[in-house]
Amino acid sequence: MRRFRRWQRICILSVLSISVFAPIVLVSYRHKTLTIDGNKDFIEDLSTIKHRADALKLSAIEQETGEGVKEPNQEVYRDSNYSMITNSPNVDVKSKIISLERIVTDRDDKEENKQMQPKEVLLTNSAEEYLLNQRTVQHYPRVRSPHVTAIRHDQDSLSQKLIAQDEKVKKMKDQLVRAKVYLSFSVPTSNSHLVKELKQRIKELERALGEAKKDSSLSRRALQKMRNMEVTLSKASHVYPDCPAMVERLHAMTQNAEELVRAQREQSTFLTQLAGRTTPKGLHCLSMRLTAEYFTLDPVEQELPNQRNFNNPNLFHFAVFSDNVLACAVVVNSTVSNAKEQEKIVFHVVTDPLNFPGISRWFLLNPPGKATIQVQSIENFNWLSSKYSSRLEKQNSQDPRYSSPLNHLRFYLPDIFPHLDKIVFLDHDVVVQGDLAALWGVDMKGKVNGAVETCREGESSFRRMDMFINFSDPMVAARFDINACTWAFGMNLFDLREWRHQDLSRRHHRFLILGNERPLWKAGSLPQGWVTFYNQTIPLDLKWHVLGLGYGSDLRSDDIKAAAVIHYDGIMKPWLDIGIRKYKFYWNKYLDFDNPYLQRCNIHG
Repeated sequence: MRRFRRWQRICILSVLSISVFAPIVLVSYRHKTLTIDGNKDFIEDLSTIKHRADALKLSAIEQETGEGVKEPNQEVYRDSNYSMITNSPNVDVKSKIISLERIVTDRDDKEENKQMQPKEVLLTNSAEEYLLNQRTVQHYPRVRSPHVTAIRHDQDSLSQKLIAQDEKVKKMKDQLVRAKVYLSFSVPTSNSHLVKELKQRIKELERALGEAKKDSSLSRRALQKMRNMEVTLSKASHVYPDCPAMVERLHAMTQNAEELVRAQREQSTFLTQLAGRTTPKGLHCLSMRLTAEYFTLDPVEQELPNQRNFNNPNLFHFAVFSDNVLACAVVVNSTVSNAKEQEKIVFHVVTDPLNFPGISRWFLLNPPGKATIQVQSIENFNWLSSKYSSRLEKQNSQDPRYSSPLNHLRFYLPDIFPHLDKIVFLDHDVVVQGDLAALWGVDMKGKVNGAVETCREGESSFRRMDMFINFSDPMVAARFDINACTWAFGMNLFDLREWRHQDLSRRHHRFLILGNERPLWKAGSLPQGWVTFYNQTIPLDLKWHVLGLGYGSDLRSDDIKAAAVIHYDGIMKPWLDIGIRKYKFYWNKYLDFDNPYLQRCNIHG
């Protein structure tokens, strides 16, 4: 009995041993057979074979014998190279698919590891061409033309692309593009396994990518989705191996994307221009509140103090023309707060009838320290309406900033201030950061206008005469030098006595009429200033006036801080939402945002 049980246990252990070691031996033998003999049939996934049965016509590539590993030849690939190797009728389809899939998978693995080492599989030149053509479609999705004349596939350039920053994010986006292109090749009513898989992978990858722009933002789950997508794309590349069709589709997608970008840029430009011409809601609210309060005052309460200083030629007179109460407040506050002798400063603010009450009320509530301020309305200038307004209304511009009389009043300063000898004109979009008293000591040398020049190439403020003036007109070409140095409006010192002596206002008026009769210059006051004060401008030191804070110029913070006046020329004004954020600080610090009027109108820094 004991012997019988012993033999029984031996038999059971023998059977167990055979059941354990037999599969290992069989698998090893099968693996050796597949490795040595490439002609054995490879049984794929049943669902894949079912889907590929009619579409897949790939040809296998015989391995050539060689002594060493060969790098791909740096050849120029033309459209003829895109004819797929599937056209070879003499090679068994299934027998070599595994070799191609191994090669594609190995290259993808190397791509993830950022290592482009030679593959230890020897291929014929046609196999190299096939794989490189496949890689061309997969990794260069922005092909500009379906007739690609030359694409270089050398290992060095490919390595440089692979080590680029945020490679995985870029690769995931490329995978989405490729997947959508493959999906577009399928029949719309198709419900095949591969179509469903592509749709599912696209959803998963878009969800995993989200708003990520850097590799560091990706999760491990996203990287797994990326690998899953690559497997699905590898399947699709066998089912849809038509490279010319792929290039055509990508070319169409690129054209559509470029057209969309162009339309978006045009819309962005239009909206930016519109925002620059629109009064913000908070500013409109402030003006209305101040205007309503101004009309509740008695006539005596509406008068500003120190009126005896308005025409005193021994004081420092500044002029600003604006319909913006906040802009005027910043110009006045910044000038007075940086002045050493505030009591000598007289500010002349000129505005339109609509904004006169609001600006007057603001300075009644917020007097500028020891300085004197005068607010005037253009409706009181009878000489302007009778002589010049009809001409100003004919300005060839749809932008009200250029056609507004406030933009052209600078050419009639001697008429506005008949008792003054000198005046400093400031645009309402400037901020004063230093004491400007030294300007009154500048030797004008018989010139009328003192300004900072803008004719230095390489600087953001660079301007040429022919940028705004039409030198194809014979009159313009005869009177002006195209190479003459240009200068900037925004902070200008004017000698009003010399201006009156040379009667430059009449000269401007004559050019204004000529400009209305034929296109001599662009709309705006700058080109008209260049011709009016031609050979009548003395250059000031560049530190007096720095431009470029109202558009996308890259100014150094040291240059901004060292400037006596900084200018937000351009459409992105600091009081607008579209203003450049890094430059707003210099403007905001001269406003008290705790002011109850600003708080009620929801105006914040």
